[in-house]
Amino acid sequence: MIASYMAEYTDLGQVWFVVSPHNPLKEKSTLLPDHHRLAMVNLAIEEDSRFRSSNIEFKLPQPSYTIDTLTYLSEKFPEKEFVMIAGSDIFPTFHKWKNFEALLKQCRFYIYPRPDSGKSRFDAHPSLTYVDAPLITLSSSFIRQGIKKGRDMRHFMPEKVWKYIREMHFYT
Repeated sequence: MIASYMAEYTDLGQVWFVVSPHNPLKEKSTLLPDHHRLAMVNLAIEEDSRFRSSNIEFKLPQPSYTIDTLTYLSEKFPEKEFVMIAGSDIFPTFHKWKNFEALLKQCRFYIYPRPDSGKSRFDAHPSLTYVDAPLITLSSSFIRQGIKKGRDMRHFMPEKVWKYIREMHFYT
């Protein structure tokens, strides 16, 4: 939903979903295997030309650092300007990101407002654009927990992704 909003209401020509094999701020053991997460992204976006999936981080050293991925993408696609889409809930840990100051200099960010994220020391940074988008309080954690509890979560995601999750018995 957020990617669709960004594609429709900002100047972004296309939204890329970069599937990360290992975010250094998350425990890798809590993630589904990379190929399954990539498959679900592909199923979710397959019929929408505004979106593109990328497994570029599968080929880069792990853990994955945004600055390294962005540098690699910028070198590989010099004709493109990459803009990060992030929720405002990144800011409590943003100072822990590798070379976060360089990242702010190298890249523009479109910031989606998250409930209860509050003010941050980065709010006035010129690289950040806060997007006035409708608030969606739905989260992937909510969906995973609902599936684990046996709830019918099919209307919270694309139908093909729901079928894949059910067939693979994920999150049960």
